[in-house]
Amino acid sequence: MTPSDLSTLTQRLIAAARNAGADASDAMAVQGTSVSVDVRAGALEHAERSEGVDLGLRVFVGQKQANVSSSDTSDRTVEEMATRAVAMAREAPDDPHSGLADPEQLITDWDIDALELYDPTPEPSADTLQDDAMAAEAAAQGVNGVSQVQQSTGAYGSRQVWLATSTGFSGGYTRTDRAISCVAISGTGTGMERDYSGDSRIFQSDLRPAAELGREAGERAVARVGARKPPTGQFSVLFDERVSSTLIGHLLAAANGSAVARGASWLRDLLGEAVLPDGLNLVEDPHRPRTGGSRPFDGEGLATQRRNIVENGVLTGWTLDLASGRKLGMASTGNAARGTSGPPSPSNWNVALDQGTASQADLIRDMGTGLLVTSMIGSTINPNTGDYSRGAAGIWVENGELTYPVNECTIAGSLPEMLRRIFPANDARTHLSRVVPSLLVPGMTLAGN
Repeated sequence: MTPSDLSTLTQRLIAAARNAGADASDAMAVQGTSVSVDVRAGALEHAERSEGVDLGLRVFVGQKQANVSSSDTSDRTVEEMATRAVAMAREAPDDPHSGLADPEQLITDWDIDALELYDPTPEPSADTLQDDAMAAEAAAQGVNGVSQVQQSTGAYGSRQVWLATSTGFSGGYTRTDRAISCVAISGTGTGMERDYSGDSRIFQSDLRPAAELGREAGERAVARVGARKPPTGQFSVLFDERVSSTLIGHLLAAANGSAVARGASWLRDLLGEAVLPDGLNLVEDPHRPRTGGSRPFDGEGLATQRRNIVENGVLTGWTLDLASGRKLGMASTGNAARGTSGPPSPSNWNVALDQGTASQADLIRDMGTGLLVTSMIGSTINPNTGDYSRGAAGIWVENGELTYPVNECTIAGSLPEMLRRIFPANDARTHLSRVVPSLLVPGMTLAGN
């Protein structure tokens, strides 16, 4: 389907909702194509291709709302969706905060080409994806100490999105993505260790070479051979760039307007207070070209905008859609995200934490004794207090030197205190949607031996 076809679909849904008795409605149509090829032991293991169109319709009857979805675009289904949605809305409880954006709030003009969300390069063939996966696997297998490659994958996706509202908004965009990933295993028996590498880009020409990714996966797996538990006590913890974004993710989750409105956020009383070290900024920019979180408008037809979530260490505001903004007596920040099967909810787009001037090696040298965390499993985060506990693995640092691999340990602390003490490195990958460098946190609790 063309964007014009998707636009027509959404207008059909809105017209059907109006005919069924809805006071207002919005509709989303998404056409997606995805292809993935997995290889193992030098042979094709699995190949999959999927194509389809998904429709979503949200209707309002007074202050009651309901959402329905379907993958059938026939006229009969469109009418049935509208009838069912209106019937559901009439039985739903009143929600004083629900409702569409006013016409004057809607974005009317944007430059989709400036965001570079779509790669016009032809879709790669299954053979090309298989060749990439095979090259990554061969490179990983070629690393001395790698016993096997669990999986190597080449993938491609394309997605067209169109959103329309009964108050006059209609717009859409197309995005593509191309990815290679590889998971390598070192050792044998109970001494097996696993690690990975991968890359995903909007433009195929930006993708890192498959062999480079495979070799990196193999080297990471081999570096974990002989892992043991670290000592228990208070130590500095350096979160590697691969996992450091999870710390900022916890901050973003606590600043989400939905959590704040429910009172389920340890940040709820810290608006206008310091939450990061002085001088650090956390910036959201949904207009960065060739970046996965970029978009011209949100899931309610409002303009997305660049904003400082944290400025000079101080929390400046919440992440809001229309409903959460109304609950908190604030305006939407243009952060409504939605799919076809449910109503919008607040979500962040691209975010970037200021980088420091020191390299990761500098921080390792200066941290003395502690743990470089390269992977984490599980999560116990108390949303009300910010108490933090996670399983971790990585490399033990002794007197500023990397010494031996570590696994089966737990790192714990208080998120408010941890975030106020972070020291950022300068190694963030700037093409990611979350640009976060390695982060050193002193004085965490480690539970090992």
